[in-house]
Amino acid sequence: MRVIAGVAGGIRLKSIKGRDVRPTLDRVKEAIFNIIAYYIEDAEVLDLFSGFGSLGLEALSRGAAHADLVEINGKHVNVIKENLKTSNLENKASVIKNDVFNYLQKCNKSYDLIFMDPPYKQSMTEKTLELIIKNIILKKNGLIISERSSEEKELKVENLKIIKERKYGNSLITIYRID
Repeated sequence: MRVIAGVAGGIRLKSIKGRDVRPTLDRVKEAIFNIIAYYIEDAEVLDLFSGFGSLGLEALSRGAAHADLVEINGKHVNVIKENLKTSNLENKASVIKNDVFNYLQKCNKSYDLIFMDPPYKQSMTEKTLELIIKNIILKKNGLIISERSSEEKELKVENLKIIKERKYGNSLITIYRID
């Protein structure tokens, strides 16, 4: 796992072996960032279910103004902080140790880009999207980039429009905009 492009491009990111995190593959991450390239510069970014921070760090490396990375696992929070330091991006990010649903319920900020990669097959995607819409966490013209198992049921969330959807192995990447 590494930062693919930008000011921190090529830097290897630390991770922890185990089954509780499934980092986004570099080829999938590269495809995502090619699709959203136009939206990254100076963006305010939210990285939910952050894992080791790969998506938030990639956005920062490519020119996002700031990223809030939300992760509940304390060990993973420490890895995110190490990865930010290694990438020289710690001054552009906030690492928030919290449950994603709790964070979204109390969030008083809005973002240009929201990345979400919840644990597969736990039906968290729909609830997360609903909270983002209900609490007006996505700015006008902002994007939500969701990764979930291609085996999960199709989602229909009111007020969200799918602008792009692609399958990569067993991962389904969906990019939403408020309708």
